[in-house]
Amino acid sequence: MGDFFNTLLSPIMVGEAWVMLAWHKLWSLIGIGGGWGWALSIVGLTLIVRIVLIPLFVRQIHSSRRMQLIQPEMQKIQAKYKGKSDPESRQAMTQETMALYKRTGTNPFSSCMPILLQSPFFFALFTVLNNLKAIAEGRHGAIGPITPDIAAQIESSNIFGAPFSSTFLGATDVATKVVTVVLIALMSLTQFTTQRQLMRKNMPDSALDNPFMKQQKVILYVMPVFFAISGINFPIGVLLYWLTTNMWSMGQQFYVIRRLPAPGSQAERDLQARRQRKGRAYEGPTVKGLTGPVQDGVSSGSDGTTAADEPSASRQRQQPMGKKRSKKSRPTRPPGIGQGSAAGAADATEAWPTASTDAWPTDPTRGPDGEPPRGRGPSDAAPSG
Repeated sequence: MGDFFNTLLSPIMVGEAWVMLAWHKLWSLIGIGGGWGWALSIVGLTLIVRIVLIPLFVRQIHSSRRMQLIQPEMQKIQAKYKGKSDPESRQAMTQETMALYKRTGTNPFSSCMPILLQSPFFFALFTVLNNLKAIAEGRHGAIGPITPDIAAQIESSNIFGAPFSSTFLGATDVATKVVTVVLIALMSLTQFTTQRQLMRKNMPDSALDNPFMKQQKVILYVMPVFFAISGINFPIGVLLYWLTTNMWSMGQQFYVIRRLPAPGSQAERDLQARRQRKGRAYEGPTVKGLTGPVQDGVSSGSDGTTAADEPSASRQRQQPMGKKRSKKSRPTRPPGIGQGSAAGAADATEAWPTASTDAWPTDPTRGPDGEPPRGRGPSDAAPSG
């Protein structure tokens, strides 16, 4: 399994090795060598990876915004099929949901793509740094330009006395443990700051008080503990890569919150205030296929209504009505109408109220306008008493 995994990551590992070596040559030309030269090479490698992922990040932002704006339409579809568990209804609900995604150009999985695509680069760098000692000793083949000589050079390099391939658990000196703890602490702090500013400033007010948000708050404080437990197993070079990518994410998130805030969030209100102070109008985000304005973080549908405006469907099952019950439930004719002569029977149809008549006439012998029906004389009137 390990060999298969390494085979899949082999092209990425070779590419990262070439990028690291190119950055190291650049730093050597300006007089930065030794351990700091290789440390900055890892930082440069991280920047290259994040720059390559910028288009995917932009797609993630737009996809997340579209997902927020189409929530009213999603709620309409869910309310339409609420309480219906038969296969036909479930299939119809799925088809309408997919049609909504297609119409608005929304992909619910786009928000996960940057993280998923960054993971192979992370594990490839972990494999390269973890095998430096084996490459230097000849127990592992060369990875691209990292030959045994280059691997021995990287292995002997260090920052503050801590080699790049050393870990907290495998270290015996105090310098490595201190450097590892500091990197783990900074890595956890940057991750916590990024997620906290996202939750405080870039979430709609309607999403701040719900069970999902409470769960996210718990995860926010649990993640640093997870990083501390997992970080002690990572080489210092990988921790440096992780810290750099977290700092990039924090700056990138700050830019997005300030320039492209989520609809209905505190960041959007701050942007509106800044635009007003500068005398510039702010136009809320729109989505192809949805024409309504944004209200409290969600847009109204194409017909201008929101999910709250939709009448809730009754979940009570209508009982079938038999012939006898249906006859009993029909309204009866007023006495006297349709009785008497043949002309009176024919004219009874005219005197019978239509669906547009709100009530029966006060006098059953007269029509809705108060006049006797045509062809009916006083002799055809129903007997009193």
